[in-house]
Order: sequence, then structure tokens, then C-alpha cells
Amino acid sequence: MSDMLDRQVKIPAKANRKIEMKAIPGHFATNHSHINYYLNMTPIKCRHTEAQMAAKEFVKKYKHTTAVGTIVCMDGCEVIGAYLAEELTAAGIMSLNSHECVNVITPEINTGGQIIFRENVEAMLMNKHVVLVLASATTGQTIQQSIQAIRYYGGIVEGVSAIFAAVDEVDGVTVDSIYHVDDIKDYQNYSLGECPYCKAGNKLDAIVNSYGYAKI
Repeated sequence: MSDMLDRQVKIPAKANRKIEMKAIPGHFATNHSHINYYLNMTPIKCRHTEAQMAAKEFVKKYKHTTAVGTIVCMDGCEVIGAYLAEELTAAGIMSLNSHECVNVITPEINTGGQIIFRENVEAMLMNKHVVLVLASATTGQTIQQSIQAIRYYGGIVEGVSAIFAAVDEVDGVTVDSIYHVDDIKDYQNYSLGECPYCKAGNKLDAIVNSYGYAKI
């Protein structure tokens, strides 16, 4: 583990240099692709100061748009989601909900990889204006699945906010992010059958997902 951490570099966000993401070069596998950097966003998601700063960046998109009733959080972004709800109301963007509050919910992912919302939260999606918040958008597949699920349960997707994004638009919805793929020099994302590291016989450093990484 220490050899990977020794290679990591800190990348301050252009919008707010107090927000820092750590990038570790190597050969990594996600659920959908292979990548040459592991992007550690745990401090941004879990430290209240950085999560609040991230929320302040996300809210800029929605200050002059329609009211937001629900925030759907993926990738462990609930802390950011809670601060975003606070920032939305502070900015004068009132909720359309009867309780005049913003719902912050997380879906369940079943064993088949499907995104589902249980009956106790379905009312928080039906006819609600929804913002999707997630940590990373590399291929856009998770965003696409999330948008489809939100729409299936009657939600109206107003925007997608990610800490890092390698895609700019999914299913007609613009993806706004604090970090863009252009901010990370030489970042590459390969389909599972086209990874040059695999073709060269280079072993994986780790398997990564929104929870972190597991060395191999």
C-alpha cells in the first residue's frame, strides 16, 4: 500500500484551491473500464470542511434554475448532498415539497447491479426536480443508469454534479464537475478489451470503486 501512496500527487481544484484530490498513477480496474490513475476523493466526500466547499461549487449551477426537491447521492456523497441542500435553501432556491425542505436520498443497488428506490422514498422522487450527485463519472455508465432509474420513479433530472468527470453530457443532461479529465495530465480510460497495460502483460495495481481500492 505504501508504494502506491508514495506515488500520489495532490491536485488543487481550479475553482477553489483548498479542495484537493489525490491522484495515484498506475494500472487500475473499475467495474466498467481500466484507468491509469486512481483518484482518491475520500477527503472531499467525508471531511465536512471539504464537502461543504464542494457543495458551494455545485450550487452555482442551480442558483438561477428551478427549485430542487430532491438530491440523489451516489458513491458515498451524502455529506456533500446534505451541504448542497443547505446551500440551495441559503441561495433562496426554495423546495417544491410540502415541507419546504430538500430531500437527500441514496438508492439501493441490488445483486443484479440495478439501481432501485424502496417504497418509503418513492414519494421523494415522484414529480420532484432532482439533482444527481456523485464522485466520479468516467464512462458515464453509472450516470446513465441513475438517470434512467430516477426517471422511472417519476423524477425530473435537473442536473448532474460530480467531483470528477471525463464526460460532459449523458442522456441529454449536462455533467458539471469540480475536476475535469483535462485537469489530470495523461489521464486515460480504456474499455476492458482495449487496455494497453493488459496487452503488454502488466498486472493490475488494484481494483477500484467508489469505496476505495483493493490491492492485488
